Amino acid sequence: MIGFGVCMLAWVFFSVVVLLLAFSMCFRAQRPAEYRRMSSKLPSLPRGYLAELKLSLHHATLKSTDVLPYFGNLFKQYGPLVHMNVLGKSYVLLNDPEYIKALLSSSQHINKGPEYGMLKPWLNKGLLTSSNPKWHSRRKMLTYTFHFKILETYIPTFNRHARLLTNELGKMTVKDQRVSIYSFMTLCALDIVCETIMGTELRSQEGESIEYVKAIYTVTDVMVKRIFKFWLWNNFIFKISKDGRDFKKSLKILHHFTENVIKEKRERLESVNAIPNEEICFGKKRVESFLDLLVGMSKNNPEVMTDLDIREEVDTFLFEGHDTSSTAMTLVLIMLGIHKNIQDLVREELYLIFGDSDREATLEDLKSMSYLERVIKETIRLYPSVPGFTRRLRQNLDVGEYKIPPQTVIGVIPYLLHRDEKLFPNPLIFDPDRFLPEVNSTRHPYSYLPFSAGPRNCIGQKYVMHQMKTVISTVIRQLKIETLGTQNDIIIGAQLILRPESLPDIKITRLK
Repeated sequence: MIGFGVCMLAWVFFSVVVLLLAFSMCFRAQRPAEYRRMSSKLPSLPRGYLAELKLSLHHATLKSTDVLPYFGNLFKQYGPLVHMNVLGKSYVLLNDPEYIKALLSSSQHINKGPEYGMLKPWLNKGLLTSSNPKWHSRRKMLTYTFHFKILETYIPTFNRHARLLTNELGKMTVKDQRVSIYSFMTLCALDIVCETIMGTELRSQEGESIEYVKAIYTVTDVMVKRIFKFWLWNNFIFKISKDGRDFKKSLKILHHFTENVIKEKRERLESVNAIPNEEICFGKKRVESFLDLLVGMSKNNPEVMTDLDIREEVDTFLFEGHDTSSTAMTLVLIMLGIHKNIQDLVREELYLIFGDSDREATLEDLKSMSYLERVIKETIRLYPSVPGFTRRLRQNLDVGEYKIPPQTVIGVIPYLLHRDEKLFPNPLIFDPDRFLPEVNSTRHPYSYLPFSAGPRNCIGQKYVMHQMKTVISTVIRQLKIETLGTQNDIIIGAQLILRPESLPDIKITRLK
C-alpha cells in the first residue's frame, strides 16, 4: 500500500511537470518574434523551456511568507526591473518610483493582471476587477459616492462600532491576560463595512450573523489561497477540489444575502419614494449606506446599473473594505504597543482634542489627528494592506532605457518599495515623522503606494482613513496597549492582500 502511494505521488509529480512544460512551450510558441526581441533586452532570469519549468515549479512551492523575501532578493540581484517567464506568462517587476510612475500615471495601463480573474466568481466585474471601457464609466459614476459630505454621514457608525470594540477589549483587562487582537479588529471592520456599505447591522461583534461571517472568511481565504496553488487555476480542477466546493457553498450564502438586502432596500425606498439622488446626498438628509446611493443610480439609469451591477459593487467594497482595514488597524495597535513613547504622543494629541470628555469623534476631530495619521501612514508603509498588484499591458510601456511589450504582466510590490533604503533611510525603524509635511514634500510621489496611485488609485482611501482614525483613537483614549513581543514577531504572508501569519499578543490596561 505504501509502495502504491509512492507511485501515485511520483505519477502526479510527473504529470504536473509535463503540464507545466506544455504550458511553457505553448505560450512561448505564441509569442511574436517582435515580442521576444523586445523582452530579450530586459534584465531577466534565465530563459528557455527548462529554466521556465524550474522557475514555475519554484513559484508553485513558495510559502506565502517566502514570497516577499524572494522578490526582494531578485531586486537586489537584478536591479529595479526584472523580467521572468512563469507558467507561460511574461512578467516584469518594477521597483523604481520613476518606472512605476510611467505605469500608474497613464490612463492606458489600467487593466489588472490575470490573478484578479480568480476574484470574479464573487466580485464579477466590479470596480476592482473590471477593465476598459466599463471601468472608466463605473469609476466616474461611483466617485461622488465617496464625497466628503457622504463620508461624514458614516462617522456615527464608525463611532458606535469603535465603542463596542473598546468595550469588548476592556473585558480583557484581567491581570496578565494575553489577547490576540486580530479577530476583534476583523469583526469590528466587518460590522462597520456591512452597515455603511449595505445598510445592514451584522452585529458580528455581538456574536450574531455567524453563518455569514464564516462564509466571508471561507470565500476570502480560498480566493487568496488559489493564487498560489497553480493546479487550482484550472476551473474544472478547482470546482471538484475541497477548496472549490467550500468556496461554492459559501459564495452562495454571500450572494443570497446581498441579493436579499438589495431587494429589500429597493422595495423599502420605492415604497416611501425616497430614492437618494445627488441633491439629497449633498443636502441635509442623511444617507444610510453606499447601497442607498447605488439603488438611486439604478433608478435613474436602469440600463447602466442593474441589480447585478449593484451586487458586484457592494461585494467589491465589502471584500476590499473589511479585510484590508482590519489588518491595518491590528498592526497600528501592535506597533503602538511596541513603541509606548509614540502611543503616549498619540494619547497627548487626543487629550488636546477631547480633554477628559468621552464624547464621540466628529469629522473636525478626525482632521485634527495629524500625529495619529502619521502613525497610521508609517504602519501601512511597513505593512501595506495590498503588498503587491499587477497590470497587463495593452501597448508598449517605456520605462527608462527599456521598452516593455504589450501583453506583459507588470508587477509592483509596495511592500518592497516602502523598504528601499534610498527612499526611506533605516526603513525598518518605525518613525511617524517620516510623514511630516516638510519631509513628505521631498519624497518622490510614487515612492509611497499603500493605496496605489494614478487613475486607478483606491477610491475608498479617505473612507478607510476616517474609519481607522475613529477606531484607533477610541481605543487609545480608554485603554493602554502593551505588545508582548517585538517587531520581529510580526510574521506576514503575501497573498492578494497582506495577511498576518503570526502576531504577538497584547496586554490591555484601562486608563480610567
